[in-house]
Amino acid sequence: MIRFCPLFSSSSGNSVYIGERDGGILIDVGRSARQTDNMLKQIDLEPEKIKGILLTHEHTDHVCGLSVFAAKHNIPVYASPGTLLSLKTKGILTSKHIDVSLNEDDLCIGNLNIKPFKTSHDCADPRGYIVTGSDGTTRVGVATDTGYLSSDMLSSLTGCKLVYIESNHDVNMVKTGPYPYNLQKRILSNIGHLSNDACADALRALVNKGTTHFILAHLSRENNTPELAYETAASAMLEMGALENRDYILKIAEPENNDKMLII
Repeated sequence: MIRFCPLFSSSSGNSVYIGERDGGILIDVGRSARQTDNMLKQIDLEPEKIKGILLTHEHTDHVCGLSVFAAKHNIPVYASPGTLLSLKTKGILTSKHIDVSLNEDDLCIGNLNIKPFKTSHDCADPRGYIVTGSDGTTRVGVATDTGYLSSDMLSSLTGCKLVYIESNHDVNMVKTGPYPYNLQKRILSNIGHLSNDACADALRALVNKGTTHFILAHLSRENNTPELAYETAASAMLEMGALENRDYILKIAEPENNDKMLII
């Protein structure tokens, strides 16, 4: 069984734990090392249980605590070549860190099998991840910070039991909100963030392929609300005849985790 827990989820910081009884991985360390340690303690998880840190990309809200946390606990950092180069250029990763460059092949960390896939964001070389448990069948997908979901991305996520997916903004809120035009254009672009509507379309496709658990992530505080993201997804599902708590379970990732570990 896979244990899944979003530790942090917002523009102020993002981090997700995925593992099994004997330990697991973090995807991103977007809050300080101290905050990350405290959140791990809150879910009864010792840092020594973290066998690796995988990075989606190098933006601050995904790597804020990386340098200190990885060095403090001597945890290897896995990322795409472009992400590693960016972090080394910025001095976030140094000789005191263990870093591993990812290609498109699967890798094993502990008992988990991990498959990276490319996403679309305004950064060096972003990735999403598919994590398969030791039973060889239970799969979890993580797809955040992407302007759109290509057919290849959807293909990667197809068959996952749980998908952790960005539902960043409502398009109308972005267009009528206080952000300057250039920032609006960036958010709405194919290298920006996934909208509620685009997320809902993906959920409709994935539930038809057997995904039963969805967690909506990385909600914008300025251009979205939890209620709006939830309603957009649930309404899209209802239109196709899928009923919540019968055909799927839908949750919103809190900015700071207030829930227990989800076991699937």
